[in-house]
Amino acid sequence: MVASTHWLASAAGMSVLERGGNAFDAAVTAGFVLQVAEPHLNGPGGEVPILLWSEAEQRPFVVCGQGVAPAAATIERFTDLGLDVVPGTGLLPATVPGAFGGWMLMLERWGTWSLADVLEPAISYAEHGVPVVERISATIGTVERLFAEDWPTSAATWLPHGRVPEPGSRLTNPVLAATYRRLVAEATSASTTREGQIAAARDAWYRGFVAEEIAQFSAGKAWRDSSGEPHSGLLTGDDLAGWTATVEEPLTFDYHGHTVCKTGPWGQGPVFLQQLALLSGFDLSGMGHLSPDYVHTVIESAKLAFADREAWYGDPAFSDVPMAGLLSEAYNAERRALVGADASYGLRPGAPDGRAPRLPDLPGPGTVSHAPGVSRTRRTAGVGEPTVGEPTVSGDGRVRGDTCHVDVVDRHGNMVSATPSGGWLQSSPTIPSLGFCLGTRGQMFWLQDGLPASLRPGARPRTTLSPSFALRDGRPWLAFGTPGGDQQDQWSLSFFLSVVHGGLGLQEAVDAPMFHSEHFPSSFFPRGSLPGVLHIEERADPALVSELRRRGHQVEVQGPWSLGRLSAVARDTAPGGFLHAAANPRGAQGYAVGR
Repeated sequence: MVASTHWLASAAGMSVLERGGNAFDAAVTAGFVLQVAEPHLNGPGGEVPILLWSEAEQRPFVVCGQGVAPAAATIERFTDLGLDVVPGTGLLPATVPGAFGGWMLMLERWGTWSLADVLEPAISYAEHGVPVVERISATIGTVERLFAEDWPTSAATWLPHGRVPEPGSRLTNPVLAATYRRLVAEATSASTTREGQIAAARDAWYRGFVAEEIAQFSAGKAWRDSSGEPHSGLLTGDDLAGWTATVEEPLTFDYHGHTVCKTGPWGQGPVFLQQLALLSGFDLSGMGHLSPDYVHTVIESAKLAFADREAWYGDPAFSDVPMAGLLSEAYNAERRALVGADASYGLRPGAPDGRAPRLPDLPGPGTVSHAPGVSRTRRTAGVGEPTVGEPTVSGDGRVRGDTCHVDVVDRHGNMVSATPSGGWLQSSPTIPSLGFCLGTRGQMFWLQDGLPASLRPGARPRTTLSPSFALRDGRPWLAFGTPGGDQQDQWSLSFFLSVVHGGLGLQEAVDAPMFHSEHFPSSFFPRGSLPGVLHIEERADPALVSELRRRGHQVEVQGPWSLGRLSAVARDTAPGGFLHAAANPRGAQGYAVGR
């Protein structure tokens, strides 16, 4: 089974399984196709966290394909430029592009296919074209002026014949196809073995011609970014050469007979586990699926868990993140008592192990007048607007929530959940010699000393990317995830709870009315928040909406199919059981396939 946010990626992954490849080969193939089919949501210059189950080793792993801040990226460097937040676009927020290294590490260690084979579909689609979905056209249309006036290399790539591509037209990227062809050629000439070719391609990316082009472009011309001013980049060849993807142990939490696995606190993944730890003390099944008590309890627990995210999460290589305390029953029993009958409006982090929390200096709620780091001479459009449904894109290229997702399970029982993101076409100017742009994940650092997520050279930003994995009775059961920035660990939690407590099947749980809170600070520039705001799809019971408002929630009803882009695969844990998959109907783009 393969399920993803785009039908071409799912079909490409399934073709790998049909031809004898395993789940890891299929996921890598699908991941590279997503870069071409959803260029407004991810790209080669982005990153990818991966959760996987190895049937041969009988255990789960995390692959960290999240790049780090450049050596020159210090708080002082940014404040000297007059900035008090990291810009949301341009070259300054670029981290080492980790997606290629993450995919290659998984392919090398657990896959069976060659580099040429997994890249072939992406090369073909880049050269011959993909159908332009409506959101690609809308995104390019939104940033058309930026491309035409400030980023001519992006205009050359994404405005064919000088025009915004129409939905249903064909979009090609021959320069990216040539980049991947050169990688394959150099790798093939360097080694005759599969593993040797993968290593050679990785070397070409991080120490060879790709790294050289990235470093030269970053150090060159200054480009206008979301601060309103032009800046050149900080990323160097040494930064790329010194980074490598890593394999880590997942963080886990046992919930109602399921062991849920997430990344470490360099991402927001543990906030999913914290929500489960809080909810384990409530009778959600007794409340009734999507009842007022159910939704209120889930939302109030999310507020508490995400407050801890703001106070405690960061790269554990640089910060002492008290995860054991945050997930302990004693701590969560104390926190659980804060869930009252009415909606809360404060940001209330806890004190695990008696340690006092420290929050960053947050911008005021919602509006541009409170947003730091915004030029007075050329103010950006859309600052402070909430992201709901499909990602919001501003005229300066800023986005919140642009991401893809892919899940795979194969005939052996191997499983993958991956959330590639970053390096989307509107993030920074296209590097004309490579056909892709750098990511902007550095915007998630804080420019204040002493915080777990403070900007530090060599640190991973506290990303929102959050694939999910669950075991049942110690066996791999469910791989799932969604795009959505800060909403990822709310929408995916809602899906999971719908299966566990609502008794819904995978597709029913994906289709169920979604809801989320924007109570806590956004991870994206300019870091605003909307205290008390709760978004819910209008397919929800009107009586539910009325009762939530009575309890003090600022409920904003969204379109009937507008929140979440979930996909999932599962396997029955009993011998001889079936495989299952589901994909998101919202946007008519997600696709699940299998046999």
